[in-house]
Amino acid sequence: MQWAQGVPVPNVVPRQPGVRPATALGPDEPLPTSVLDESPVTHSVEPPPKHPDSPPPTRGDSPLNTGSQSFPSTGRRTSSRTSGRGRLGAGLVEVPVVPVKDPASAVLTDPAVSENKRFCSNCGAEVGRARDGKPGETEGECATCGTYFNFRPRLFRGDLVAGQYEVLGCLAYGGLGWIYLAKDHNVSDRWVVLKGMIDTGDATSMASAVAERRFLAEVEHPNVVRIYNFVQHPDPKTGNQVGYIVMEYVGGQSLRQLALEHHRETGKAEPLPIGQVIAYGLEILPAIGYLHSIDMLYCDLKPDNVIQAGEQLKLIDLGAVRQTDDYESPLFFTLGYSAPELATEGASIASDIYTVGRTLAVLSIEFAGYTTRHKYTLPGPDEEPLFALFGSYHRVLKRATHTDPQQRFASAEEMADQLTGVLREVMALGTGRPRPGVSNVYALETRTFGSGMVVGERGTLPSPDPLEVASILPLPMVDTHDHAASTLASITATEPAEMVAALQSAPQDSIEVRLRMVRARLELGDLRAAQGELEAARRLATDPADWRPDWYQGLIAIATRRPADASASFDRVYDAVPGEVPPKLALAVSAEYARNYFLAARYYELVWRTDRAWVSAAFGLARVYLAQGARAGAIEVLEAVPDTSSHHVAAQVAAIKIKTRADDASRLTEQDLHDAARRLERLSLDAERGTTLSAEVLEAAHAWVRAGRPGAPGESANRVVLGCKLTERDLRFGLERCYRTLARLTSDPEHRYELVDKANSIRPRTLT
Repeated sequence: MQWAQGVPVPNVVPRQPGVRPATALGPDEPLPTSVLDESPVTHSVEPPPKHPDSPPPTRGDSPLNTGSQSFPSTGRRTSSRTSGRGRLGAGLVEVPVVPVKDPASAVLTDPAVSENKRFCSNCGAEVGRARDGKPGETEGECATCGTYFNFRPRLFRGDLVAGQYEVLGCLAYGGLGWIYLAKDHNVSDRWVVLKGMIDTGDATSMASAVAERRFLAEVEHPNVVRIYNFVQHPDPKTGNQVGYIVMEYVGGQSLRQLALEHHRETGKAEPLPIGQVIAYGLEILPAIGYLHSIDMLYCDLKPDNVIQAGEQLKLIDLGAVRQTDDYESPLFFTLGYSAPELATEGASIASDIYTVGRTLAVLSIEFAGYTTRHKYTLPGPDEEPLFALFGSYHRVLKRATHTDPQQRFASAEEMADQLTGVLREVMALGTGRPRPGVSNVYALETRTFGSGMVVGERGTLPSPDPLEVASILPLPMVDTHDHAASTLASITATEPAEMVAALQSAPQDSIEVRLRMVRARLELGDLRAAQGELEAARRLATDPADWRPDWYQGLIAIATRRPADASASFDRVYDAVPGEVPPKLALAVSAEYARNYFLAARYYELVWRTDRAWVSAAFGLARVYLAQGARAGAIEVLEAVPDTSSHHVAAQVAAIKIKTRADDASRLTEQDLHDAARRLERLSLDAERGTTLSAEVLEAAHAWVRAGRPGAPGESANRVVLGCKLTERDLRFGLERCYRTLARLTSDPEHRYELVDKANSIRPRTLT
C-alpha cells in the first residue's frame, strides 16, 4: 500500500473501459485538424478505500488600445437565431441557438467504430487494427492481455428491451459502448436513450450495479439529463445480463461537435469565441453545483458530455456520477480533463471544479498537448495570445486547475461568481460598452481617491496620498460564518478611533474582528499596530485559500510606500478572485506609485472600461496618461465620467484645466479653447468657482493669442470664447471683468487687493 494524506491508496493502473468517444457526426467523418481531434480517453481505477479516521476528500464544507485595438470574437457567431432568453450567457453575450434534431434523423445508418479509436478496455493497447491489407476485426481478444473486445452494437432495430423500450438504432459510441435511440411504449411513445453499463458477466453483480445506480433517478435539474429507469437485457452473443440506463433524449449537439463545426465554418482550427465559452461555463457550473448540493460528484466533465439543445445546455452522461461517500465504485475519468490527484485521493468537489476549468480551456484556446505536455498545466500568456489579452480569464482557469485541490475554487457557485465578473470584463473590452455588476465579496466603493487633486500649472495631476488610498480601497465583505459577524454588523461607529474602541470589546479570536482592526489602525495612521493586527489575523486563518490577509497586507504596503510589496500581495488576491474589480484597481495604483505607468494604465483601463462607477480608475487613468504625455487621452477619460456620478463636476473641471494648461501655450489649439468654454458653460457651478474657472480659460486664450496662434483674420466672427472674441483687446476686457467679480466675491481683504491690481493691469488702454 502507498499512502496519500493519511488515506491508504492501492497501487492501481488506469485502464480504458472502451474506446475514444465518437460522436453522432459519425465515427469515420473527416474532421479538420484540431486539439479536439485528440479524442479523450476515458479511464477508470478502483477507488482508494476510505480510511476509518479520514473524512471524505472534498472541500464542500500595455495600456489597452482605445482606438483600433482588435479583439477576438467574444460571443456572436453567424447564425439565423441567437439566444435571447437572458440566461445562457448571463444576459451579457449572445449564444447561437442549436436546433433540436429530429430523433430519427440522428440514428446512424452504418454504425461502426473507426480503427484508430479502438483500444483494449483493460490495458489500453491498440486492438482491432488492419494488418497486411486486411481490415481490423471488430471482435476478438487483445494480443497484449487477452481481454475480450467487441465494437459491434449489442442492440438492433426492433429489439424490445425490458418489455417497453423499442430500439430504433445507434446514436453514438461512448466510453462504455454504443448509445441507442428507443421509444418508450409505456409512456406515450416518448423518445429515450439507452446507455450501456458495465457488463460484469455475472447476473448477481449486474443486479447489484443497477441497484446502486438508482440514486441517479433522483437527479432533477434543468441542466442535467433526466434518468428514467435502469433495466437489464441479455447480450445476444454471451447471454450475460447487460445493464442500461434509460434517459431522456436531448437532440442537440455536444460542445465538442459545436467546436468542430466552428472550425469548419472558419476554415481553420480556431477555438470558439471566448464569450460563448464563458457562457457555457456559467450554464455548466449550476448543474455541477446542484449535484454537489445533493452529495453527488460528476467526475468526468468534458466537451463530449455537454449538449446544447435550442437555448439550453445539459450534462448528458451520468455514467461516472458517484455519491460523495462512495469509496467502492470504480472511478471514471478522462485524461487531459481529470485532476492529478483523482487516481490516488479519489473524487471530490475540487476535482469536479478542475474538470470545468480544463473543459473551458480546451474550448477557448487551441490547446495542443493538453493530454501530454500540458496534461496538468496551462500554457502561459507568452504562449497563448488569448491569455495575454484576457488575463482575468487566464487566472480563473489557473485557479480552477491548480495542482493543489485546496487552492481551487471551494464551490461551483464561487467559480461561477468569478467567471461572471470575467465575462463582464471580456464583453466590455470586446464591445467598448461598460458591463457593470455588483460584487458578492467586496463592499461598494463609497469614497473615491484622486478626485480632489489640484491640476498643476502644466496640466499635470499628482498621485494621491498613499495612506489615503489605503483607507479608501474597498473592504472584503464580512464572512457571515464568522462567530463575530453579528457583533460587527451591530457596530455603528464611523470614526476610526471609535471603531477601534468598539472592536476591542468584540471577540479577539475572530479573524474578521482582526481584519477590521487592521483597517481602523490604517485610518488612524498607526501602521505598526495595523501590521500586528494582521499577524494575529493570519494566525487565526484556517483556509489556505483565504485571500483576505493578502489584501490587507497590500493595503499596509501601500500606506508604507512599498509599491513592489503591495503589487505582490494584490497579485495574489487577483489570482484568487479574478472577476473582482478592487484587486485590479489596487494593482493599478501600486504600479502608478512604482512609476510603471504602462502597467498602471492597463489595470486602470480594465476597471474603467468594465464599470464606470469606479471613478477612482478614471482619475488614475488620467494621471498616468498625463505622466506619459497622452494629454488628449486623459481629457477623454475625464470627460467620460457620467453625470450620475457625484464626481462628474470635479472630472469636468479637471478636464477643462488640463485642456487650458500646458507647458507651452503654442501647444494649445483653438479647438481646446472652444471645447473648454462650452464644457464650462454647461456646468452648474457657484459664482466664485465658475468665475475662477472662466478666468483660467480666458488666461489660456490670452496666452494663446499672444503666442501668435490666431489664424486667418476673416474668421473672427466665429472665434468667440466665453463671449470674448479671440483678440487680445477683447480677452483683456473679459479678464478684467472676471478679476473684479472675484474681488467682490472674496472675503479675504489681501486677496481682494491682489485681484483689483490684476484687473487694473490687464485692462487695455482706453480714453476713459
